[in-house]
Amino acid sequence: MAKVTDQELAARLDRPVVLVGLMGAGKSCVGRRLAARLGVAFVDADAEFEAAAGCTISEYFARHGEPSFREGERKVIARLMDGPPKVLATGGGAFVDPQTRARIQAGAISVWIRADLDLLVKRTSGRDHRPLLKTGDPRQILGRLMEARYPLYAEAEITVDTTDEPPEITVAKVIDQLAALLEPNA
Repeated sequence: MAKVTDQELAARLDRPVVLVGLMGAGKSCVGRRLAARLGVAFVDADAEFEAAAGCTISEYFARHGEPSFREGERKVIARLMDGPPKVLATGGGAFVDPQTRARIQAGAISVWIRADLDLLVKRTSGRDHRPLLKTGDPRQILGRLMEARYPLYAEAEITVDTTDEPPEITVAKVIDQLAALLEPNA
């Protein structure tokens, strides 16, 4: 396969690239850089949810609970997938929802940003905006979430492992996988 430029790859995109994975995997960080390289918009589903709800996700969780949040998240992601190709970072639980997962699989290129437990703990420690981590030991919670969610994330079209490396390394891995997937006549 001949190496394609970022612009050639962007021209081949006919649907959004949706990043999935656990909190702390780097979906937003990688997503911003990926979108910049491809010259497409970047959208963070969590930020869009907060703008629509008029409060933080933590506040929404406290007031309305997780089921109501997931319903709102489902609607926000469906809306965000419309329009020209873009890079969309989703919340950690979005791809776990069967309706959201089916919509992403049918209308986007799903990319699982996979990280190990130690990295997730390191990246999420000292931050208090993650409601699921406020209910106990973050390492244990993340471990349980990995057990429950990794089999579902594995349904993503592309899987890219991330380590404690500069985000540009992970972005390059995503670019390579996208290029292989979108290779003409592949």
